[in-house]
Amino acid sequence: MDGGEITDSRQALDNKQGRVNERGTSVEHSDSDHGGKSLSARESEIMSLIADGHTNGEIASSLFLAEKTVKNHVRSIYSKLGVGSRPAAIAHWVDFARHASRAASTRPHSASGAP
Repeated sequence: MDGGEITDSRQALDNKQGRVNERGTSVEHSDSDHGGKSLSARESEIMSLIADGHTNGEIASSLFLAEKTVKNHVRSIYSKLGVGSRPAAIAHWVDFARHASRAASTRPHSASGAP
């Protein structure tokens, strides 16, 4: 898989999970379940790629980072999510996405179209 496909996959996931602003830019993933700690935009981007099944090496290549930098981000993500493994982080991420999706679909909108 090349960098373009990874970016397209990440953007599709961000759109699906409501984590893209009106300009199409990924926004920070935050959730009170993280004990008040929210993932940075870069950590969210990396977590999306992890959830898509990409290795640290693939993520590093697509984001033009050293693999060691990705590993540091992964360690920080695990700490913030309160997990100790990749599968646990993915499960937490998917659960959050489901919860966020439900919350967004039940949120009332004003007549002006603003949330």
